[in-house]
Amino acid sequence: MLLPILLVLASGMAHAVWSMFTKRSLNKGVFLWSIMMIPAVILLPVLIMELWKHPLSWSAYGLLLLSVALQALYSWLLSKTYELGDLSQIYPIMRGTSTLLVPIIGVLFLKESLSLFGWAGIILMLGGFFLLSGIGPRRKNANTQPQSLKPFALALCVGLCTTGYVFVDKLNLEHVSPVALLEVTNIGFVLGLTPLVLASGSLRQEWRKNRSTIFLGAILNPGSYLLFLFAMQQAPMAHISPLREIGTVFATFLGVLLLKEQQGLKRITTSIVVFCGILLIGMLG
Repeated sequence: MLLPILLVLASGMAHAVWSMFTKRSLNKGVFLWSIMMIPAVILLPVLIMELWKHPLSWSAYGLLLLSVALQALYSWLLSKTYELGDLSQIYPIMRGTSTLLVPIIGVLFLKESLSLFGWAGIILMLGGFFLLSGIGPRRKNANTQPQSLKPFALALCVGLCTTGYVFVDKLNLEHVSPVALLEVTNIGFVLGLTPLVLASGSLRQEWRKNRSTIFLGAILNPGSYLLFLFAMQQAPMAHISPLREIGTVFATFLGVLLLKEQQGLKRITTSIVVFCGILLIGMLG
């Protein structure tokens, strides 16, 4: 069980870093499209060769198309969410939604199980996510209050979409390799953002400004999910999926320390609560 845990922790760290790069970019949609287009082109021959040598059933192809559609929706929602909220605010909501639903789906539909400690860890993590999200009583501010609901709603939709594609991809792993499935998700991600990129006309500007982080993000973004797919092959989804949310802790630190976001002490302190929940799930779940 140690190897899948390490894979998931590395996945969460990589996810948090490329998310920070996205938040710092000029055009979020163009940046995300750029970092996904590179691996999509590189891995395309791998997918073609695997499907050529091992044709799938129509139902299996249907699952792959469903994964493409969910990734397309996910990429569009993600770009819009990063335009509106702080990394340390929206990231816990996006990841926390999946943390709640994925283990429940795993238990109800995939015949997986969680111990009492596992459920306690999830509750502890969700409590931390709620505090980090910034939802709740706050000082009234007519200028910011109308905008606070939209980032939360979009982040919630991202989390729901994440839950959907993780569940579908768990089933897809019965038919294709993790690398081939990664390419399927890359294609869906790129397709979802292509209309936005064409309409923006800012592709050259983004590359001139953020060329180095685009190349680094092109490694970290698909690499993060690939590590998670390998982990799902070796351990029950309900046990390892919440562990990936350690990226919430990493993202909070990056948002506060590097992006200079507000409520730093509160969000960093709450990250410790989240980490305690992660330890409960990883060791006793």
